[in-house]
Amino acid sequence: MRATKATTTEHTRCLKCRRRLRTPSPDGLGPKCRRKVRREARNEATHPAWQVAKAVELLELGAVVPLRQNRIFLVVSDDGTELYRTAATGQCNCPAGLRSVRCYHALAARFVAAA
Repeated sequence: MRATKATTTEHTRCLKCRRRLRTPSPDGLGPKCRRKVRREARNEATHPAWQVAKAVELLELGAVVPLRQNRIFLVVSDDGTELYRTAATGQCNCPAGLRSVRCYHALAARFVAAA
């Protein structure tokens, strides 16, 4: 009988640069890309601190997945029931984004795009 492979959330390639990871990463980023993302998060001054913290949390959970050439991203909602299509330029189809309010989904996408 064949053993089935267990599904994990650990990535073997960096979601940003697509390099092979020596150690599987739960957030999907390699060490260099993770440093760039965190540096960008520290330099962020236009969003409130709570939004920056939520965006970093999304990145640490691996809830930001690039769709097209790091321009369009899928971002998971807080409760994990919704997927939002988000652009690094600030557009998001979450309830706040549809009201033209800056959201942390777009901020997380911008962090990944900057890395």
